[in-house]
Amino acid sequence: MNLVYLAQNIIEAKIIKDLLDASNIENKIMNEHAIGAMGELPFIQTYPEIWLAKEEDLLRARKLIDSFVKGSNYPDTNCSKCGESMPSNFELCWNCGES
Repeated sequence: MNLVYLAQNIIEAKIIKDLLDASNIENKIMNEHAIGAMGELPFIQTYPEIWLAKEEDLLRARKLIDSFVKGSNYPDTNCSKCGESMPSNFELCWNCGES
């Protein structure tokens, strides 16, 4: 198994796990319940970790995670009706509802 990501909390770990699952990358969360040991262990050792089953998935997984961590790959655009700025992947303007 290969460590691919050290999450700050279990919520972030589960989001990353779901992202990898959706791309058919076999993975596992380790230290899922270790937060209860914080104080007894150094805090860094209680962070949830994402591990991959196959080494050949490592590069693809890192690219997916990097894209997620950096945020949306969709540039902002302006609504054709009201001019409001919004991500270009929105189907409807959040301000006026224009498609």
